[in-house]
Amino acid sequence: MVSSLDGIIQIAVVFLSVVAGGIAISLFRTSHTMSYLKPWRPLIIGLVLFAVEEILGALAAFNIYRSPFLTHVIPSAILIILMYALFLQILEAQKWRM
Repeated sequence: MVSSLDGIIQIAVVFLSVVAGGIAISLFRTSHTMSYLKPWRPLIIGLVLFAVEEILGALAAFNIYRSPFLTHVIPSAILIILMYALFLQILEAQKWRM
């Protein structure tokens, strides 16, 4: 029972991560037209990497593909990108304040 529930949850996670990736791509197109959304560009890239990480997690849950290297490198890259996006957002907020 638990293994089938885990499989259903993993399939739902993959579906939701693909939807999140689609939203990220549409936001990336919008950020090119609006300059104040520039700090969101790295955040969108982090969202796409998160979708990739979730898909790799689902593949590992079904014993299709396992890569311990990727499951450690991708979250580290996401964290670095999030910190960079926060730094850009702080710089953008300082522009608006002046």
